[in-house]
Amino acid sequence: MINFKVDNLKNMGSHIKTFVDFLRLSGADDEDIFASKLVSCELITNVIRHGGDEAEFTGSLSGDTITITVTAESFKGLDISRPAPDVFAESGRGLYIIKSICSDIERGERGEIKVIIRRHSQDK
Repeated sequence: MINFKVDNLKNMGSHIKTFVDFLRLSGADDEDIFASKLVSCELITNVIRHGGDEAEFTGSLSGDTITITVTAESFKGLDISRPAPDVFAESGRGLYIIKSICSDIERGERGEIKVIIRRHSQDK
């Protein structure tokens, strides 16, 4: 498991690299790493842009799943219950991407968003 906080989108890349390195060392393949990186970036960006706080990130890999949780103290944005918008919509593309990649998405008691990515490498 890996945890970190991002307080500025300019710093996000170096934090995501740490997660990517963790996934690679844990045996994730390139497809799983790409999906995890994309979802992580979308969630962290949404929290910082709409929550205004630092984003708290937790990522883990266990068996056939990669679990990503992102939250901030005041984050109430991203209505995950609404249907995913069209890919060409003016807003909501992040939710479209997340729902397209993740097998499960839920909102926790503290407002955190937890997603599950099923590993492609486990299907081979």
